[in-house]
Amino acid sequence: MSSQDIITIEDDFTLLRFQNDSDEVYCTQREVKSGLIQFHFGLKGKAKFLFNQGSYALDLKEEKSLLLYNPQKELPLNLEIAPNSWVISVIISIQKFHNLFSSEANYITFLSDDNKDKKYYKEGDISPSMAIVLTQLFHYNLHPSIKNLYYKGKGYELLSLYFNRTEDPNAEQCPFLIDEENVLKIKKAKELVLANIAEPPSLQELADEVGLTLKKLKMGFKQIYGDTVYGFLFDYKMDSARKLLDSGSFNVNEVGLKIGYSTGSHFIAAFKKKFGTTPKKYLMAINPNM
Repeated sequence: MSSQDIITIEDDFTLLRFQNDSDEVYCTQREVKSGLIQFHFGLKGKAKFLFNQGSYALDLKEEKSLLLYNPQKELPLNLEIAPNSWVISVIISIQKFHNLFSSEANYITFLSDDNKDKKYYKEGDISPSMAIVLTQLFHYNLHPSIKNLYYKGKGYELLSLYFNRTEDPNAEQCPFLIDEENVLKIKKAKELVLANIAEPPSLQELADEVGLTLKKLKMGFKQIYGDTVYGFLFDYKMDSARKLLDSGSFNVNEVGLKIGYSTGSHFIAAFKKKFGTTPKKYLMAINPNM
């Protein structure tokens, strides 16, 4: 399944979230007017940016970033996203960017007088703290009423971390996550839970498997994914259930069994808690001819 979310944070400040969980390359195009700076982040897998009708390409690899800016011409977004790949892009006007970082113009090479009217390209690494913010942008679990405020804050945080030459552990909400090895352990914990969706391990078993204390597993998982381990799993299971129902290939009982519910009543109750309706009513809403 492939998707793209376009989140308008402010005028001339847009966040784009691309998620390709399918087995095929996902292609997308978007006009980007001149005077806009593009920041692209490869969170997972790989992607490719095409220019001049495909005659020139730039690769975006996992855990890498690209900064693109050309004041002389438009740089439309022509993106090929490989299977099982996630990309986040931030597009912001040069005027807004200058207003945000004008006092740091000497510190940020991109804003120096020598570079301000020139095209600019830079490839860089995604730091552990940037990876946390990027992952949080894919796993929003707060109230819908503050969604835009949340993305706005995370967008600014991401840009700040991008230009932070040396990460200051004292500036982080969770210094434990500055250690990249700990971040990888938390990601492994998530993968183990999702690989055993029907019969997930206990929290202690999970902590032992990835080599963390129970406290650090709970703290780190909440920091990166914005939810508890089982809260995250519940949302994932319900989203999987919705997609299985959407496919039209399975009935309600079959979907419940696939995601780990031994009885239909438990699955129905869980689905209603998440979506406010029963699976049967949901199916009837998407397919009135049932």
